[in-house]
Amino acid sequence: MSETAQETTLTPQSLNPPVQRFTLTLTPPSIGDNTADIDRLARGLAARFGIPVPRVSLENINRFSRTLWESEFEVLAQVAFFEEGPEIIHLGPKEEPAQSYGFALDLGSTTMTFYFLDLARGETATVVTAANPQARFGDDILTRLHFAGDVQGLGELRRVTVDAVNRAVETTTGELGWDPSLLMAAAIAGNTTMTHFFLGLDTFHLIREPYIPAANRVGPLRARDLGLMMNPFGLVYVFPNVGSYFGGDLLAGILHSGIYERDELAIMIDVGTNAEVVLGNSEWLLACAGAAGPALEGGVVAVGMTAGPGAVERVRIHRETGEPDIEVMGKEKPVGVCGSGLIDLVAELFLTGVLTVQGKLDRSFPTKRIVETEDGAGYLLVSKEQTGHGKDIVVTNTDINILLKSKAAMYTILNVMVAKVGIGFDDVEKFFVAGTFGNHIDPNMAVSIGMIPDISKEKFVALGNAAGLGACRVLFDRAQMSKVDEIARKITYVELNVDQELMNTFRAATFLPHTDLSLFPSVKFPGLKHKEEE
Repeated sequence: MSETAQETTLTPQSLNPPVQRFTLTLTPPSIGDNTADIDRLARGLAARFGIPVPRVSLENINRFSRTLWESEFEVLAQVAFFEEGPEIIHLGPKEEPAQSYGFALDLGSTTMTFYFLDLARGETATVVTAANPQARFGDDILTRLHFAGDVQGLGELRRVTVDAVNRAVETTTGELGWDPSLLMAAAIAGNTTMTHFFLGLDTFHLIREPYIPAANRVGPLRARDLGLMMNPFGLVYVFPNVGSYFGGDLLAGILHSGIYERDELAIMIDVGTNAEVVLGNSEWLLACAGAAGPALEGGVVAVGMTAGPGAVERVRIHRETGEPDIEVMGKEKPVGVCGSGLIDLVAELFLTGVLTVQGKLDRSFPTKRIVETEDGAGYLLVSKEQTGHGKDIVVTNTDINILLKSKAAMYTILNVMVAKVGIGFDDVEKFFVAGTFGNHIDPNMAVSIGMIPDISKEKFVALGNAAGLGACRVLFDRAQMSKVDEIARKITYVELNVDQELMNTFRAATFLPHTDLSLFPSVKFPGLKHKEEE
């Protein structure tokens, strides 16, 4: 697990967490006032603070009763606001430090990102990441879903996930000096499959027509029901899904982006295992998903890797010599290329003339960087003497072809979305890009290869980890939970059917930047000059 300093954090505009602290002085019992201890506490809180009368779980009655008497009826209560009503989940003496913590979790299929929050202060204490241990059962989601086909497999997936969460909690609270029992709330945002695994929900029909989740929404749960290392009665909010292909992580991202409240049109892209796209404003939201993500994450090509230490994230190539200049994450020796680095590389090869419009390396270009491999021609990005693993980093025509298919899928998804509502890309005011990919992508490079539309670069906004930051929002302000339900009701999901028109659009987009050069007027490359001369 490693701290991720590059992650942005959230400063709440208002602080209204789902678990709140109340300091209360009660009139002690007497012969003339024989109200029961817990009734006195609950009614006193309701009268003093204007909240519904909170309940107390049976397991807490004796302990809370003793606390009242030992504290001479001057107490600090922490109340969780569940859908069925408020519940007192912690009671201590009035002078007890008013500590209330929580964590937000972006439960990704590859990486889990935790935000540990001080709910009393409205601050993010730290952000940490951990690998999703489900990978031992399959790198891809489909393999894991097949493994979850029986009760034992599903149980094992849930167990390793919860254990990983608890290890992160134990380690981080120890480093922060926090008592884990003072973690009063958590918010979990994951795709539909990750949510099902985390909750232990049957995934059988997720991969069989008509592709139906066991449940899209579960109300806020208690930590003890999930086995989480926190206050056992703490509130755990799991973001709902819209369907099999549109999960809670995307709802969290939409919440963070704010496009559901905007008057003008906006697009949000979240690139992960798939590429999910949302188009709309305060009146409507249109959404779809497509398999454009893996290569753009760097997880499919031979030298690809997810963004992290040792990943080449930026590439520039000298126009005359074809020699590369690279930047590596973590300032370490390179061991692979992440999605943004692949996009940069292909764009620079194309703009330099090393790569043709068909995406093929031009062996006639005067550079020693073009080499022969088992898979045909390749471009030597980093020689083995300069890498962290002692092997050449070579990007082949095969790798480039994989990336071109991914970029074509991305552009096709975007094109289909705007065509569905009869608008053009110029009608979209903001273009939000979420996730680690969004943090590192250079819009100019992405436009150069025809992955995203050729519009004003000022319209592009990197959201950071939108899912994780959206989860933070509901912990800082419980009113955001109802906004998530509002977003879910607004969304219309579009199924990307494989029809001839769609396939034609896709094939045209596999070229660099596209077969229709008028769509990318800002892209200037050697082949364009020759075309104009003809």
